[in-house]
Amino acid sequence: MSKATIGLTVKHRRYVPYSHAHYAGNLVDGAYVLALFGDVATEVCIQADGDEGLFASYSDVQFLQPLRAGDVVEVTATISRVGNRSRDLDFSAYVVCRGRPDQSASAAEVLAEPLEITRARGTVVVPVA
Repeated sequence: MSKATIGLTVKHRRYVPYSHAHYAGNLVDGAYVLALFGDVATEVCIQADGDEGLFASYSDVQFLQPLRAGDVVEVTATISRVGNRSRDLDFSAYVVCRGRPDQSASAAEVLAEPLEITRARGTVVVPVA
């Protein structure tokens, strides 16, 4: 029996290693965050429907601020619509800690306020129960 309900939310946090920097200034590509959205969507499907489900599409993606190597990023997926086999999800990504290479090679800080870097809407599908 499906437990898919509007408002079901899952969060993941991950440290972004310097090996993932692709651009000057230790910037990380937007695809990194989209992969994290896929991971958190998978857990939403497991919790809601007991199946990993399949990611069908994004209807909107907004890259608001850069993600940098040395950051700790928190991604969230929340069910916003439940259909027979589909679930619409709202995604957000926030930097909660930021590396400070300007201070030393291993310096970092917890941000006083999380910094929203990406938001998106997407649809997943799960097998019929």
